[in-house]
Amino acid sequence: MITARILLVEDDEIMRVTLYDRLRKQHWQVDQVEDGRSALKRIEAEEYQLIISDIRMPGLDGNQLLEQVVRISPGTDVIMMTAYGCADDAVTCLKKGAADYILKPFDPDDLIIRIRRLFEMRAIKARCQSLENNCSHRSPIVGSSSAIRNILQVIGQVAMSDSSVLITGESGTGKELIAAAIHAGSRRASGPYVCINCAAIPEGLMESELFGHEKGAFTGAVARKVGRFEMANGGTLLLDEIGDMPLPLQAKLLRVLQEREIERVGGTRTIKVDVRVICATAKTLSEEVAKGNFREDLWYRLQVIPVEAPALRDRKEDIPELCNFFLEAFSRERGISFRLSDEARRALAAYDYPGNVRELRNIIERATVLANSALIEPWNFPMELSAGSVVERDAESLKLTVVLARAEKGCIQRALQQTAGNKTDAAKLLGISRKNLWEKMKLHQINS
Repeated sequence: MITARILLVEDDEIMRVTLYDRLRKQHWQVDQVEDGRSALKRIEAEEYQLIISDIRMPGLDGNQLLEQVVRISPGTDVIMMTAYGCADDAVTCLKKGAADYILKPFDPDDLIIRIRRLFEMRAIKARCQSLENNCSHRSPIVGSSSAIRNILQVIGQVAMSDSSVLITGESGTGKELIAAAIHAGSRRASGPYVCINCAAIPEGLMESELFGHEKGAFTGAVARKVGRFEMANGGTLLLDEIGDMPLPLQAKLLRVLQEREIERVGGTRTIKVDVRVICATAKTLSEEVAKGNFREDLWYRLQVIPVEAPALRDRKEDIPELCNFFLEAFSRERGISFRLSDEARRALAAYDYPGNVRELRNIIERATVLANSALIEPWNFPMELSAGSVVERDAESLKLTVVLARAEKGCIQRALQQTAGNKTDAAKLLGISRKNLWEKMKLHQINS
């Protein structure tokens, strides 16, 4: 963790030195200046978590300094000190963005308590923001197949280390869930968990997103920005789709992994970071290295611990459990207890899922939206899935009568569904009489 940095701004030398000594004894990094202009120069060049400033100062006073801090470094907290009897000044400062104020004269221990409370609130806010941004990644890893048991075993083995992890696998296999599980089982679980998709951010903005930037670093950089590495300090950073990271940034990432320090765009100061890096990709990085699209030294550095997420077609025994999990989730969301018919389950089990678990989830979600009842049938699925399941199921019998009967039953059920159970309209849709429809429903045991 980076030690908290404080800037003390006080024109009274005796008070400034006294407070400086007391704050240093708390093992905080403290800088001291005697006026607002000197403070502003420090703020523009350095990063501070807290500024403690007097209000009444010659030149640039505390109010003006506060306005500049809010503009230049909005993530920095400010405690204002004011002489006894000037509480109105303090209230004005709070309205302008100060985190707290303290009236002079005061007990230094009171100030220390206020500072600790602010730092604790910063930590809580960072944790809450991390959870809010990444709650979707905390879904459980569903399945009991040997492939999933192996994955869970690997997660348990690697979680407590700080080694880099490279998660590979096809799109939709749950690489993000594996990364989140590693973080949750690590000693960094109470720290932030930050994700960035390297394929989703334009190349020109990627460096700023990762490392942050200083005010004026480029057109539009009107204030200092903290990057993802700093946001993840003390926790875990997931670099998703690492195979799409531009080559120039790969060299900078390698340096960060080796030196454990970053430099903001437009900055000159190095910032130490304590971050565990987990990478995920659907690409085969060895092939990308051979093509010249990925640095070989970075590849070796990332795959200290390689983990491969299995494709769903290689663990089909997990499909029923996954279906139940998604059905329960969508049932709670829509207030309907959905269930799958036996034919629907067979259809889902027979499909190969090129989109893996993500595709299965989308199929279940679509079915719960399109189904006219709580019972989901194969015709609620996409055509490629239901058609493939009919071929698979009918291959069990070569008797033409059996195949035709199944097809006829399916047509009648779809017609009834499209007409909301109206038999007259369904008969017209099928091109038969209402009496014929009734007879066929009785034959196929279709409930009216």
